[in-house]
Amino acid sequence: MEVILKEDIAGLGYKNDLVKVKPGYGRNYLIPQGFALIANESNKKVLTENVRQASHKAEKVKKDAENAAEAIANAVATNGPLEILAKAGESGKIFGSVTTLQMSEVLKTRGFNVDRKKISFLSDVKMLGDYEALLDLHKEVKYKVGFKVIAA
Repeated sequence: MEVILKEDIAGLGYKNDLVKVKPGYGRNYLIPQGFALIANESNKKVLTENVRQASHKAEKVKKDAENAAEAIANAVATNGPLEILAKAGESGKIFGSVTTLQMSEVLKTRGFNVDRKKISFLSDVKMLGDYEALLDLHKEVKYKVGFKVIAA
């Protein structure tokens, strides 16, 4: 079954993408929740027209995402790596784990507003040390940022 996504869905696609899904997933979840439309001929025509009209706006959004990635890189280069405070035991093991919400808050303190849903860690953050996070700023702009977990 082909559907047209009305918004970004992690692991499936981005807004206005034409994707194939299993019929039950499309009929019972995506369409009733308002996340997708059935990809029939009329909806495909509407999609192509909307994409054509929004293409210049999409370029600006992509350029803004590239500028944000560059600004984050410059901020990390000048001010040092991002630091997240966490309570830890003597062996360096963190009580709990570092979350994307904490990463989002650290980025906000540096002046960057990145939604926590657009942040993913490349490995589990359960010990003190250096790690990397992937910021999904745009469907074509992804940026890896290093951060350090230090004891509070």
